[in-house]
Amino acid sequence: MVADFTAPSDSLLRLAAAYGVVPDHWGFHGDLRRASAGTLRAVLAALGVDASSPERVELALAHVDDMPWRRVVPPTTVLRAGHERHVPVHVTHGDPVHVWLELDPEVGGGRRDLHQADVYVEPRTVDGRLVGRATFVVPGDLPLGWHSIHASGPSAAARGVVVVTPDRLELPAQLRDGGRAWGYMAQLYSVRSERSWGVGDLADLADIGWLAGHETGADFLLINPLHAAEPVAPLTPSPYLPSTRRFVNPIYIRPEAIPEAAYLAAADRSLVEWAAESVLPLDLDAGPIDRDAAWTAKRTALDVIFAHPRSAPRQAVFDAFVEEQGPGLRTFALWSALAERYGAETIPPELADPASPAVAAQAEELADRVAFHTWLQWVADEQLAAAQRAAREGGMSIGIMHDLAVGVHPAGADVWSLGDVLARGATVGAPPDMYNQQGQDWSQPPWRPDELARAGYLPYRDMLRTVLRHAGAIRIDHVIGLFRLWWIPDGAAPGEGAYVRYDHEALVGILALEAHRAGAVVIGEDLGTVEPWVRDYLSERGVLGTSVLWFENGDDGNPLPPEHYRPLVLATVTTHDLPPTAGYLAGEHVAIRERLGLLTDPVPVVRAQAEAERDRMLAALRSRGLVGADPSEREVVEAMHRYVMATPAVLVGVALADAVGERRAQNQPGTDQEYPNWKVPLADSAGQVVLVDDLFTNARLRSLAAVLDAGR
Repeated sequence: MVADFTAPSDSLLRLAAAYGVVPDHWGFHGDLRRASAGTLRAVLAALGVDASSPERVELALAHVDDMPWRRVVPPTTVLRAGHERHVPVHVTHGDPVHVWLELDPEVGGGRRDLHQADVYVEPRTVDGRLVGRATFVVPGDLPLGWHSIHASGPSAAARGVVVVTPDRLELPAQLRDGGRAWGYMAQLYSVRSERSWGVGDLADLADIGWLAGHETGADFLLINPLHAAEPVAPLTPSPYLPSTRRFVNPIYIRPEAIPEAAYLAAADRSLVEWAAESVLPLDLDAGPIDRDAAWTAKRTALDVIFAHPRSAPRQAVFDAFVEEQGPGLRTFALWSALAERYGAETIPPELADPASPAVAAQAEELADRVAFHTWLQWVADEQLAAAQRAAREGGMSIGIMHDLAVGVHPAGADVWSLGDVLARGATVGAPPDMYNQQGQDWSQPPWRPDELARAGYLPYRDMLRTVLRHAGAIRIDHVIGLFRLWWIPDGAAPGEGAYVRYDHEALVGILALEAHRAGAVVIGEDLGTVEPWVRDYLSERGVLGTSVLWFENGDDGNPLPPEHYRPLVLATVTTHDLPPTAGYLAGEHVAIRERLGLLTDPVPVVRAQAEAERDRMLAALRSRGLVGADPSEREVVEAMHRYVMATPAVLVGVALADAVGERRAQNQPGTDQEYPNWKVPLADSAGQVVLVDDLFTNARLRSLAAVLDAGR
């Protein structure tokens, strides 16, 4: 694939820059790494740009220069409330043009005519036509929302999207002026109850949320992404590699909590109970979680419940949900029905286009299955709403904090339905770093910045709206992805990629707008290599950052004093990409990578570095009187959380795995089948499964929760 490792020409570098492709980056050892000509050509190809020869490069450069002049109005204009914006309008030179705005119906609608600014721009010949540019002013007093700009004249008629976003997303009152909140972080699938079907579910989420608030005073519960996976086995275990980020994984539905389940005939009720009996024993199994078994059993039960008639009011609510979600829901349900019939990764090529007559014929034939998958989303939405309601009723000030994954499965619903908005020929990953010295390929196709803007950012908006429907907060995994992503050309090693830049003003602004409308807090996971200006920008826009104790070090290499932490962050001791704190203290993060062959530095060197890191941490804790000379593991874990509570961070999170003494990692980045990623059930230090039923009477959890509550 990337066969040409020569240095890129100046023309190729200019073309790359025009499309936001960055030719160099700083490696984790502090060295400047430069992308080869082959890498740049391959990344440009994934952006739809032919740079295969010097002649093609020159042609592409001319095309990109003329591209804005071919558009009457920009496809998308994003501005902040209170700031006016000049918008270029292109028509045949000398032709008059009328430009106006139609305002978002959600803020009352209406129309605003725009006036032309006195700005002269030399006309340009494009495709044999002399094109003039008129500049119109979008005023700064527009309401927040999704408006449209229209242009009409003898040689032009066009429409674009104008998005007015908050200048800053304000924190809720309880987090202002020194206020703070703390909460738990959990992988929902791993936290099961006696009534789960082998996988933690939305009924468990409601119970955890209520109990966490009522019993321990927690303010939020951060959970893994609940995005939908494939509708048939084998299910992808990673919640960070979903089929779609817009819709919910129905594996999290609790069948018995569906109202119609209470009215089943005796024979149908028996079918549901028999399905449950096959997986209920898995709740006490400390081995890898079997999603395939859980979903197979649940789907059997859900088919039975779906077939039961709904009352007229219930049917009306269902119909209203389908109408509100629009064509996107129906398209996802159709993909799910096709994936059921053919397999998610083996849908026939003739069905690759959702708008084709062949797909329309399949939709008619599979109408009942399409309705079933539509219904699943409604049921999941109702149970998500119940979980957020329970968390707030239990006393949580924020409630459920949802997580947004970076991308989607290359053979999933979004790739099938979103067309060119997702790139072909490249995947997202990360260059080599200290913890993943060979780099990472997450196998996810990235957004194409140009196509996303051309689509008015509507796929991005719709995704955010669904995740935020029943959320008190949202965590954006790898938030630097709103600024740049590491694109790896197909067939290349993870280190042979290049960064591609995105319009962060648009992506962050739209995120702030949708969170504002939902009343949600936004947290960006800004770990790793992040330029300081990015953190400053996010803070300016009201997006909180992330601080992990193990990663926060001063210039001397020692743990950063707590008073030096940023205040506008979610501060934690650990993260799901590391072993729980008990395991990390024991060097499990080194042992796993050594066992799996993921280290590039000598094992003794890495082990010595880990031991030195632990010693520095213990020294920092002792210096503040948080531990004695010979502390137990539990005392060290609690001391580390006291250390984090001494920071000015407005949010503090504690992993449920830390709270019960779990040692096993949920995920080992850089692996696929080598480690049981995302399959580890919640267990204590002895390896015994901890159920929701016993979670908040667990002595270790109660002790750690008291530490958090006392430091609030």
